[in-house]
Amino acid sequence: MTENPTPEQLRLASDDLIKQASADLTAWEDKELADFVRRAPESKENYLTGSGMPVKRVYGPQDLPDSWEDIGLPGQYPYTRGPYPTMYRGRVWTMRQIAGFGQAEETNKRFQYLIEQGQTGLSVDFDMPTLMGLDSDHAMSLGEVGREGVAIDVLSDMDALFDSINLEEISVSMTINPSAWILLAMYIAVAEDRGYDLNKLSGTIQNDILKEYVAQKEWIFPVRPSMRIVRDCIAYCADNMARYNPVNISGYHISEAGGNAVQEVAFTMAITKAYVEDVVAAGVDVDSFASRLSFFFVSQADLFEEVAKFRAVRRYYAKMMKEQFGAKKPNSMRLRFHAQTAAATLTKPQPMVNIIRTTLQALSAVLGGAQSLHTNGLDEAYTIPSEMAMKLALRTQQIIADETNVPNVIDPLGGSYLVESLTDEIEKGIDDYVKKVEAMGGVVAAIEQGFFQKEISDTAYDYAKRKATGDRPVIGVNKYIDAEEDQKIEVHKLDPESEMRQITRLKQVRADRDQNRAEAAMANLLATARDDNANLMPATIEAVRAHLSMGEITGALRDVFGTYQETPVF
Repeated sequence: MTENPTPEQLRLASDDLIKQASADLTAWEDKELADFVRRAPESKENYLTGSGMPVKRVYGPQDLPDSWEDIGLPGQYPYTRGPYPTMYRGRVWTMRQIAGFGQAEETNKRFQYLIEQGQTGLSVDFDMPTLMGLDSDHAMSLGEVGREGVAIDVLSDMDALFDSINLEEISVSMTINPSAWILLAMYIAVAEDRGYDLNKLSGTIQNDILKEYVAQKEWIFPVRPSMRIVRDCIAYCADNMARYNPVNISGYHISEAGGNAVQEVAFTMAITKAYVEDVVAAGVDVDSFASRLSFFFVSQADLFEEVAKFRAVRRYYAKMMKEQFGAKKPNSMRLRFHAQTAAATLTKPQPMVNIIRTTLQALSAVLGGAQSLHTNGLDEAYTIPSEMAMKLALRTQQIIADETNVPNVIDPLGGSYLVESLTDEIEKGIDDYVKKVEAMGGVVAAIEQGFFQKEISDTAYDYAKRKATGDRPVIGVNKYIDAEEDQKIEVHKLDPESEMRQITRLKQVRADRDQNRAEAAMANLLATARDDNANLMPATIEAVRAHLSMGEITGALRDVFGTYQETPVF
């Protein structure tokens, strides 16, 4: 071939290679393989990926995409190989270990510890009352305050959570959904009170309410007013917070609820489309906010499928934003994501084995091009992680970053016959699901008809059957079981007095606040909520400044927005 071949010469050379590879494969299957299998049969009749896609014995040039453009180069559309030209050679992913328990001061101490250990971004877990918009002294909060995350009721709690932490210098992610906009308002108020420039704040509030109806089942209001709240957050941040991500669209919880790899990214893309349509319909230009959309995916056990999943969803998103929404800026088409290793795979039996699971899952996220990463603690099947478990999980990331040389090459599995074939298959799977959802009338209609819920429950049931029969091995649970093992490990202990301290502080804030200002802020919030064209964020910021509590705000808005009751899926 000439030194600078023409596209036609390259195509012909590729055709010749595929013909030769296909002929060689057929001859190999007919002779060497057939002879060998007769003497030593394979151990399974069917080989599947973690999501149930069949895989071949071996892959070759014939399994590569028809078009080089679908693979491309890092930082170039459609971003299959990564959103940025230098990826980890320019800056390693953000190491964002999640933390949250007890009162804000207790979680702040954990933050300080993790920062000392080299963590580069904060990620906050909130307790169940905060997630559900209930105050710590609500009857339903009894026994749950600070148990599964930090308790945040009022503005002073948020201030204590980030005490002595420079919010302009460290990225902050907050994992919360139905009451997310209230915490965003508190975060903004704290930043402004400290004199920070809102345009210099970075991080994200999860704020992905649609996936709650699909998978995680934490909501306060019906679907449509909840969508309005997400829309208002996106619009507010587009105007006031240039580096902040007002929504973190989450496939992680779809997977944890039982969805497979294709469902995780496909349902996430359908939900993304619904959010973008809603914001664009409100008159906001797609290029003014799309660059601040961020994503959250799980990193599961099937290493090659996970790498392909991340590459496929990046490509699908780029095409969707360009072709369906007319995005023109490259940043509007670049999917950036946070990954977390799979909590649902962690086991109580043989908990030290969880370190190995987490390491390999973290590796798949890095090979797939994650922008930030959380690695689970080995003890998370028991409780929230201890300091020892968190440090070990952080060290797992640091070893991958500093000792393995994996970050030196961008998309090192790009061009792998297997990974490219899986990437194509998953992208097609995304497209098929999104078209089904559109045919049903969109995401909201599909939720109301129970489509997503049934798809996830069917997949979860199938996985449970495979696990029960041993077809899906889980070391320590259904294979290599150690009946004599000692399962005692160090676990985190929650201060039993923490709940009462939180309730006492909340009551004191209510007693000390300016009641006239609080009443005026509530009246303004309710009036804003009744006007669908108004943005809720400014009124909510004033409400938290007036020291209205989380529960007071959500309780009052229930009278405006109503509540939601799901139709069960069997």
